[in-house]
Amino acid sequence: MKIISGKFKGRVIEMPRAIRPTSDKVREALFEILKGRIEGASFLDLYCGSGAMGIEALSRGAETVSFVDNSLKGVSILKKNLSILGLSDASYINIYKESVLAVLRDFEKSCLKFDIIFLDPPYHNDLAKNSLIEISNYDILTRNAIIVAEIYKKENLPEAIGLLRKTRTSRYGDTALEFFKNEKDSSISRKF
Repeated sequence: MKIISGKFKGRVIEMPRAIRPTSDKVREALFEILKGRIEGASFLDLYCGSGAMGIEALSRGAETVSFVDNSLKGVSILKKNLSILGLSDASYINIYKESVLAVLRDFEKSCLKFDIIFLDPPYHNDLAKNSLIEISNYDILTRNAIIVAEIYKKENLPEAIGLLRKTRTSRYGDTALEFFKNEKDSSISRKF
């Protein structure tokens, strides 16, 4: 898989065989939607697998990226991909090999907050909905943060999950991207 844009454009990264990677078309569409919000952002890549989404965010100027996955193989490939790009020791990258639902509580305890959260859990088992519930339960969002869930097109997440409100849905073949914002943010718009 190749990085689409930014300082690592065209660089090839490895992809684990056992995962369903986000297609180039969906990655490109997502970053086009988020254009202007990536540079300088704190980006959280949940269920990161190879780390392609977080690496794409780094390539496009994210200030910090945190990767979370509970798969030893996925984290191993992520570390290899970061090494290929010369990012093994970068202080602005954090890797967590643990359950997404457990790590969110730890982020709140550590006072970590994120501008953009991307989650791409395995399809069809309510992990996207449960993850969004947990994100809503913890104080880990900056003002006007955006949460993006990649789901199967027929999954259709609720319009409201805790304090999160759906602001946009974009479909690409069998994949849908659903965008959420915290209802406490007064500037919620239908754009995201």
